[in-house]
Amino acid sequence: MPERLFVCTPSKLGAYADCPRRYRYAYVDRPAPPKGPPWAHNSLGASVHTALRNWYALAPERRRPEALAGLLRGTWVREGYRDEEQERAAYRRALSWLEAYVETLEPDVDPLGVERVVAVKTAVLAFNGRADRIDSRPGPDGPELVIVDYKTGRTGLDADDARGSQALALYAYAAERTFRRPCRRVELHHLPTGTVAGHDHTVESLARQLSRAEETARDIMAAEKAVAGGADPDEAFPADPSPRCGWCDYRRSCPAGSQTPGKDPWAAVERPAEGAPAQE
Repeated sequence: MPERLFVCTPSKLGAYADCPRRYRYAYVDRPAPPKGPPWAHNSLGASVHTALRNWYALAPERRRPEALAGLLRGTWVREGYRDEEQERAAYRRALSWLEAYVETLEPDVDPLGVERVVAVKTAVLAFNGRADRIDSRPGPDGPELVIVDYKTGRTGLDADDARGSQALALYAYAAERTFRRPCRRVELHHLPTGTVAGHDHTVESLARQLSRAEETARDIMAAEKAVAGGADPDEAFPADPSPRCGWCDYRRSCPAGSQTPGKDPWAAVERPAEGAPAQE
């Protein structure tokens, strides 16, 4: 019998790569351990992403900067902030990011996809993911696809971040097969600084990223099989203590992670911090 495919998303693969114990708490243990409180930086990122999605849902003639305040209010997620003052300041920052960003867009040009799900199967993976935006741009041999990922974290990003992102590479690999058009360009659009970090993949570099994802999937399936066979779950899914532990949803349930002081839910929107998670 052929082995089952590992069904995954970028966040599922990323959870294991960050810490196998966190993966276990999120995807293996049932019932799952309780999570900590919501994070303000996740609320901020989700609000901005949804506002941009709804921007493209408007008719082209309505895609004007003055529409953004209403769009952001309608999508605003209030969880995780320290108080109303911090929340209002975050809203004002987010609105200013959006107003500056849409000035760089052509309102009458529709992307090929907005929050579009792309999927692909390999000998190991059944991958699916939701790309923030998929553009179609002119190439030397016809239209080519570009994966665009919005970022709202405080830290600026560079070409190495785009090149090293497994998630973006997998989106590109899946989009090329979904739409049957070349897709090698990936971009991180950092709204707080208005910068774009891009990378042009090759067939070989996408293949390397795919191979890495498949190796991770094999490791996960082996660990899950070991637990099903009676192995100690803590040994099959070891903790990987690091400064990230302070930001982990499951820190209080993890003996190793609980040794790291927890972060306040609003810390990442207030100041840069060591080990802070990448904000969407």
